[in-house]
Amino acid sequence: MSNATIELLSARRSVPARQMQGPAPSEEQLRTLLTIAARVPDHGKLAPWRFIVFSGEAREKAAQIIAAAFAADNPEADEKRLAAERERMTAAPLVVAVVSRAAPHPKIPEWEQVLSAGAVCMNLIVAANAMGFATSWVTGWCAYDRRVLDAFGLAPDERIAGFVHIGTASEKPADRPRPDLSAIVTRFGE
Repeated sequence: MSNATIELLSARRSVPARQMQGPAPSEEQLRTLLTIAARVPDHGKLAPWRFIVFSGEAREKAAQIIAAAFAADNPEADEKRLAAERERMTAAPLVVAVVSRAAPHPKIPEWEQVLSAGAVCMNLIVAANAMGFATSWVTGWCAYDRRVLDAFGLAPDERIAGFVHIGTASEKPADRPRPDLSAIVTRFGE
């Protein structure tokens, strides 16, 4: 059984942001990507997530915020390490932060809301890959650092589920072995 979707999912690989270059998706493509990303399972139709788009010079501003927070906690960090922290937001031509705003609800557990935000990240990746773009989904310390979250305008109950980097691959991603299903699949009752 083979079709374009199965082939896309079978070949999908993450590409490190430092191996991405322009062009980034156009505004029209980005609107399509975000629309598709938002079409995920969402128990209760809460939309417990939102997007922050970092493009152009805004990536530099975000990179400075991250580097400053890192430097405050790591005063011994040299310029090479600070440059690596800035690269989190500047290596790819477009970064979309998927913000999880899971909150107590009388019927929908918070963990289901967090999973919905994760599904948004995956839909965004698959849609961007289908458009021919390279992607990676990362978190890292800065996705949880309150100084960074505040600077990005997140409410106290919001967290970053992932930074999705989108660009054009400067080189073909390495093919990795597929997981050994015998090590990760159990059949109930056998």
